[in-house]
Parts: sequence; structure tokens; C-alpha cells
Amino acid sequence: MNESPKNPARRSLFKFLGGVTATGAVSSLLPGCSESESEKPTHNSLTFKEIPHGLDYQHHLPEGYKSTVLLRWGDPLNREETSFQPEELSASSQEQRFGYNNDFIAFMPLAAGTSSTQGYLHIQSKNSDRGLLCVNHEYTQPHLMFPGYNDEYSATRGVSAEHVAIEQAACGHSIVEIRRSKQGWKVMADSPYNRRITSTTPMEITGPAAGDERLKTRQDPSGTQVLGTIGNCAGGKTPWGTVLIAEEGFGGAFQGDPKKLEDSREIENHQLFGIKPENRNWGDHDRRFDIQVEPHEPNRFGWMVEFDPYNPQSKPRKLTSLGRFEHEGFTLVCKPGQPIVAYGGDDDEHQFVYRYVSQDNYQPEDPDTNRKLLVNGTLYAARFADDGSGEWLPLIYGQGSLTAENGFRNQADVMIDARRAAALLGATPMDRPEDVETNPHNDCTYVMLTKNKKRSDTDAANPRARNTAGHVLELAPPGEKGNRNHTSAQFQWQQFLLGGNPNAENPAERGAYGQQSPYDISEHGWFANPDNVAFDPRGNMWIATDGCERFGFHDGLWAMATEGPLRAAPKHFFGCPQGAEVCGPEFTPDGKTLFIAVQHPADSRNSTYDHPLHRWPDNNPLLPPRPSVLAIYREDDQIVGS
Repeated sequence: MNESPKNPARRSLFKFLGGVTATGAVSSLLPGCSESESEKPTHNSLTFKEIPHGLDYQHHLPEGYKSTVLLRWGDPLNREETSFQPEELSASSQEQRFGYNNDFIAFMPLAAGTSSTQGYLHIQSKNSDRGLLCVNHEYTQPHLMFPGYNDEYSATRGVSAEHVAIEQAACGHSIVEIRRSKQGWKVMADSPYNRRITSTTPMEITGPAAGDERLKTRQDPSGTQVLGTIGNCAGGKTPWGTVLIAEEGFGGAFQGDPKKLEDSREIENHQLFGIKPENRNWGDHDRRFDIQVEPHEPNRFGWMVEFDPYNPQSKPRKLTSLGRFEHEGFTLVCKPGQPIVAYGGDDDEHQFVYRYVSQDNYQPEDPDTNRKLLVNGTLYAARFADDGSGEWLPLIYGQGSLTAENGFRNQADVMIDARRAAALLGATPMDRPEDVETNPHNDCTYVMLTKNKKRSDTDAANPRARNTAGHVLELAPPGEKGNRNHTSAQFQWQQFLLGGNPNAENPAERGAYGQQSPYDISEHGWFANPDNVAFDPRGNMWIATDGCERFGFHDGLWAMATEGPLRAAPKHFFGCPQGAEVCGPEFTPDGKTLFIAVQHPADSRNSTYDHPLHRWPDNNPLLPPRPSVLAIYREDDQIVGS
């Protein structure tokens, strides 16, 4: 996520510096993932008037739709804070305000007439008029946040202690109560639920790596407590009422030379995550971010974090059972009486798709038991065979090549070095796996693969050398629709669509959509670089993009069916202001509101706080461009997309 159209060196938090011919439509082979022609009327539910490709300084919606700017960077989350004055901002004030570069969004309902902290009671209510908006803040951009920086590079070195403290307070996550009335959505600034999780929030470490020597530091000799979370990209929700947030591009927050470390294990480990002397200078002011001072501190990041939004006093916990890598997110499949299954991707070139299976079964009415499901279980990496079959490879110490002979001491090592473990097992290197989610309507799982310009050798699952436009895979576990066995070690897969222009002159860059031909879509229906994905209450897929500006138009949101004759035939719904991408699409349970996060607006070459490309969304000469969350709805109060 978040690679700037004009600056390809930046792809995730703090990383500032540092074929096949698709001539026809994508086939439909997996049973139950696509239905028959006779069911056509049930799948023509996306009736909105498509918007055109474009590129300007505003956002764009179809006719009959409106949007409200619900939250912007710097908006106060309590009534004690004053209006946003960016040049007077302090770290303590930022800790009470909406953070920077909003990403993943989770809408967590609040049941009417109860103040219970039991999250599953609120989730079951499906209340669409009142809830907690839980929003990630992935990374900071000092050259767009503060005056005085000439360009992006100048904001990577020599940043002041005051600005670093503000950046650390602007990362992490926001929990904000919102309510809908006849006048629209409103932030409840006096809500006791409102809080910030930042780069310095105390957290617990759980799972197989907790307490391991490689997680111990001077500040935490136990290896079980850590301050903060960074690089928070996508995430997930649980049916017991907790939220999962990912730690993705954490490596660039750390400075120092891995080659100077005494521990050979950490040299390769830190290099793999892009830690180098010329990274951001947080370590100058917060010494735990200097690996020469704390060589184990980076091992305490790169995990999934679980927290309870309904209990403001609860302590977030890092889940080492889900492995350590550049998490895009993890999303859950929960069926009563069965183990939970969580799917996720490692958002980097030639990295892997993962699945986690809990040791115990999901019990809908037993939240205490369910809270243990993400602590005890097995992580797997995917191998995609060219014949359309797939296999999940367990990352278990002592099995296969995950032994002492290959440098693994225990299960903690396997989880800390999950990338190396997956590679040794023979998992398939992919084209930047981002969001991985399961459509509850057809029980198939979809993998967003954004791109991979570094690829030279191709395979069936990654069919393009130097893949610039990305693609989407569809996975089907064994079983029938609605009753698939997601715990099986085997699955079937196929290409769902290939990003890019279906009329591109170069066959290797040609997109493929729809079941019948590449012309099932309009001239505005194609896109590139799929990133986030969500499913509306009718089972339609909504894909957010990151990289369309390289193809001459804005990033945005495209919607399509996953079944029937209009399967994989996108329609263009939303367009970003220039320099921005869409993140975290999320629907209310009734489908009448769509929340989206517009990240890094005006992020373009030579655009700075003092001289920004534009000032969306306020368009106020006294305010910089501000990452913001929008609430989108139909003027007639019907379901979004229909």
C-alpha cells in the first residue's frame, strides 16, 4: 500500500529512499465461485452510474451520491482540544487528535441501550446508526506535516526531536464514536470510547515468541512488553468484538548498520526489512530505534496487534502466532464449532500469502475462549502449483527444513523469521500480496497482488514479468459454496482478473476482466494495482487501488460481482484527489454507508507543506492537505452501489 505515483521509492511506512499474454477474458473454473447465466438478475445489483477516469484536485462520486468529511488529520477527539493549528501542534496534543495517513477502517457497532464492554453483544446487534470507527494511521510525512522541509528527502534526516515526537503520536490507531441521525454522521467528541493508540502505547506480547531472548531489550528484559505500534496498514475484525491491525513497513523507522552487529542472525534479519544507516533519524531522539543501541527492538515489530475497542482500559497485544513480516492485514473466517482461519499477505516483492488455523474451535457465545484463538494455532504459507492446485505449508519448528541445521532454535525463531521459514519450505514468491479476504456469500478467498517490477521468472500464479498493473487470485477450499473447509491443507485457485488496460498495445501489460471478453467493462472500468478489498452486504467486491496515476488517472474504488455473468467486470465508483490513494473501504451492516480513508493527498514530486500541490479536503490556504475519512451515502438513503 501507499506507493507514491511520482516517487516509487516510497512504498510503506518510512521507506522513503532506499510473461503471460492477457488477450482474452479471465476464465471461470472453480465450482461454486461463479454461478450460472440463469441467475443473472440477482447479480446485476450494481446500478450506479459509473464515473469517468480523471485526475484533478478533488474527489469524485457517481450521480445521486454524497460524502461527508468525517475525520481529518488533527481533528480533536475530545472537547478539551482546540481547533487544528498545525504549526502550533505538540506531541501531547497530537495524542488527543486524529492521526496521520489514515488506512484500514473497522466499523464496530454499538448496541442501543447498553454500555456493556462485551464486544460480541455489540457486534451481534448490527446497529448501523451508532458505532466505533477504528482507523489505522500507517506512516507520517514530515515534509507535508511541517513547514521548512524542501522535499521528501530533506524530511528523512535531521528531523527535530519535537517533530519526531509529533510523528510518533500521529502513528498508530484512532477509536472514535460516531452516530447517524437525519442530519448525517457526527463524531461524538465527548465519548468515553474515544482514544488513541500510538508509537508509545504499552502493549503485551503473546504467543510462541513472547519472552524469547530475541525480543528482550534493556527496557524490557522480560521480552513480553513493548511500547507502541507502527506501520499500521490494513487489518481485520473478530466476531468477539476485537480489532486486528497490521504492522507493515516498520523497518524504515529504525536506523543503524546491521553489518556492525555481533549477532549474525540479526544482520540478515534487519537487512531483509530495509534497516540501514540512512533511514529516518528517529533513533537520534528515541534510542530504541537505533539498532546499535537496541539490536532486538525491530524484532518487537512486524506483528499483528489485537485490541478491544469497547474497553478503553484494555491493553493491546501483539500476536506472535501470526508470524512476523510486513503484514498487510489478517481477515478471519469463523464458523461455529470449527477452528478459526485467518488469511493475510506479506506486502513486499517476492513475498508470500499466509493462513493461520487456530488450535481450538470458535464458540460464538464464549468470548473468553475465543480470545485465546489467535494465540494458539499454526501459521501456513501458500504454494501455488501451475495446474491450479495449491497447498498450505505449516511453519512448525522441527518439521521439514525448519530445524537447527538451518538456524532455527525453536518456534520463536520460526515466527520471528517467518519470511525465511516460508522460503525454505518452498512457498510461492508472489507479486506483493496485499489484502486477502473471504467473500461470505460464496466462501471463496481473494488475494490482491499489487505489482512486482522486480519479477523476471514467471509462473501461473504470477504470470507477468515486471508486473506493473497487478492482478487478483481467487482461492476455493474443498467443499461446496457456504460449507468450504478452510482448514484443509489443499485448495484450488485461478486468476480472477488481471489489472491494466484491456486494450494495451503490449500484450504483456494487457488487462483481462469479465467472463466473456475484455470488453465486458467500459473504458472507465479498468484499473491497475489492486490493494484493499471489501465485500458489501450483497457479496459484491469493492477494490481500492494504489498506482493508477502511473496510467494517467486517479486511484479510486471499483465495484464488481464475484458471481454470475457480470463476474469480474468492474465499474468505477470513486476517484481520489491527485496524489492520494483509497484505503480501508468499510460498509455499515445495512450497506447504506461506505467509509473510505483517503491517504496522502497531494503526495507528488515537489509538493511540500509550504508549497503543496493542493489543499484537499479543506481547500483552506491556512491548512495543509490532510488525510481524511469520508462517509459516502446515497441521497435517497438506499444501499450504496445499488
